[in-house]
Amino acid sequence: MRFRQVHLDFHTSELIESIGSSFSAQQFQDMLKLGHVDSITVFSKCHHGWAYHPTTANEMHPHLSFDLLGAQIEAAHAIGVKTPVYLSAGLDEKLARVHPEWLVRRADESTQWAPDFLTAGYHEFCMNTPYLDTLVAQIEEVVQKYDADGIFLDIVGIRKCYCQSCIRSARAEGIDPRDESAMRPLWERTYLRYAERTNEAVHKYRPELPVFHNGGHIPQGRRELAFLNTHQLELESLPTGGWGYDHFPLSARYVQQLGRPFLGMTGKFHLSWGEFGGYKHPNALRYETALSLANGAGCSVGDQLHPDGLMDEATYRLIGEAYKEVEAKEAWCADTVNVADIAVFGLEASGRFRGVGGNVLDADKGAARMLLETNRLFDIVDLQSDWTAYAVLILPDLIPADAEIEAKLAAYVGQGGRVLATGSAGLRPDGSGFALDFGARWIGSNPYKPDYFVPAAPFGPGEGASAVMYGEGQRIEVAGGRVLGYRENPYFNRDAFSFSSHLHTPNDKSSREPGMIEHDAGIYIAWNVFGAYAEHGNLVLRQMVDYALGRLLAAPTLATSLPAQGVTTVQEQPSHRRLVHHLLYASPVRRGRNVEIIEDVLPIYDVACTVRTDRPVGSIYLAPQMTELPFTAQDGAVSYTVPVVECHQMVVLQFA
Repeated sequence: MRFRQVHLDFHTSELIESIGSSFSAQQFQDMLKLGHVDSITVFSKCHHGWAYHPTTANEMHPHLSFDLLGAQIEAAHAIGVKTPVYLSAGLDEKLARVHPEWLVRRADESTQWAPDFLTAGYHEFCMNTPYLDTLVAQIEEVVQKYDADGIFLDIVGIRKCYCQSCIRSARAEGIDPRDESAMRPLWERTYLRYAERTNEAVHKYRPELPVFHNGGHIPQGRRELAFLNTHQLELESLPTGGWGYDHFPLSARYVQQLGRPFLGMTGKFHLSWGEFGGYKHPNALRYETALSLANGAGCSVGDQLHPDGLMDEATYRLIGEAYKEVEAKEAWCADTVNVADIAVFGLEASGRFRGVGGNVLDADKGAARMLLETNRLFDIVDLQSDWTAYAVLILPDLIPADAEIEAKLAAYVGQGGRVLATGSAGLRPDGSGFALDFGARWIGSNPYKPDYFVPAAPFGPGEGASAVMYGEGQRIEVAGGRVLGYRENPYFNRDAFSFSSHLHTPNDKSSREPGMIEHDAGIYIAWNVFGAYAEHGNLVLRQMVDYALGRLLAAPTLATSLPAQGVTTVQEQPSHRRLVHHLLYASPVRRGRNVEIIEDVLPIYDVACTVRTDRPVGSIYLAPQMTELPFTAQDGAVSYTVPVVECHQMVVLQFA
């Protein structure tokens, strides 16, 4: 895997002339060198459907007069830069006008992406139509004619589709198309057949060639889908393009344990894909590429080539600012394994919430955000993961304890693991109560909302202080456990005929009952704290969780004074017998309506750190500076102070 990749979009209308007229192999090479780029994804076929090379399986762009793809590959290879080749798989606007019957259709027969043919935009193809044969022929042509270093197939995944091909297939199999749950296996088989045929189209000519099927997200809990990709995975995650800065760490903390090399894909754009003339601040790109390294990933930066074929110098100066730092660091970032104390059995990874809309998966986002802000080391796990590798397991908000999950929980707790469960997580679906012994009996959902949390010990807002809880709560009573906090209800719920003050009714102190409890299995918090944190961000929720984790995890691998906006990970490099401690700091700010921007990167000084390890540490140094750090070692822990963190700093713990 190359660490410094560029994804060079080139979606170009047939209405634009002189395509590639300014392309220069020398200028192309100069820009790659300026950007410190070691791999660039170049285009065979774009979303408009045009090829950028001579073709018999497709049509070359009508205003392109030479083999642009071949020229780009030749120029890049001459300077040691790899060239994966891109084909738009799901979109082909040229062909959509010829074969509209091959398009994905919603139940009302409207089309996917652009809903009709009078709205500007692309239309997505169904792979359960003859379109798949066309796509396979295009792939085979590229693989046979060009020295590609990989194949990148875009806009694919499991799609709900009611096109006539899918309707015919369903009825032939005795499936009622009106039953969405009955249709889902057909849609799954359609995607599997697409992946098998396109992989075969590549590997029958080039068995070693990587293939990646891009759907914008690696589905958690669907390892069989992830492994349809060969060699490496790419995590599309443009912070300003709708993903935000929380998305990549959440996704990476699941993907790294799958054992495949992977990339973090961001963009140079101010907003998102398709933007010409948009540039993010260099500090944002420095931070985003460093975030990839800290999470065990390589880097990919999205760019878009002008129709004239001239590479934009401002873009490659921008990319070069980040990639020259990546180049200096990658020796400490290859072949790493994440070190984690905590496993989060997320809602998406559980597989129990597929197709559920709304903000259900906010619980995953809130859990990741809390753990990042409190400098905890964690992974996202699924049912195939080895839970026994973690000291603490988090069940966020809604995870049911059905028979399969209950059995795995029992085995985990039986070997000494501790669980933190919140809201309705850990409850049996039949309503019989908790699957684990939290020292509490479940009564039912609390009809009052919002209600209040009162700590039993001095943490968060302080012992005896009441804090409003916006998330849905559960009622419990003590059954042997130790109460760590209480619930107080409002005097009444707010409605037209019973309300008090501006927002919600104050707490009735006489209504106190347990709200947070600890016993043999771990700690239970009786509110949906993670989803509520993703929505509201109220500090008391994070304080509750951090207090609980402090009790469950007495000797964490890492302790650090890095502030809440910092991000820290510990990656192990087994082949080099070392741990690499990553520290990052930047503060995204909101610009415009809903765009997170990183501009100013302020240095953080004298960050105190302690790392626990059962192996003797011979030296500690800053990388890539190679500056030795003094440290102390006592009782299986080493302590050191990082003099300054400016955007990203690596600290290497070299074993003796």
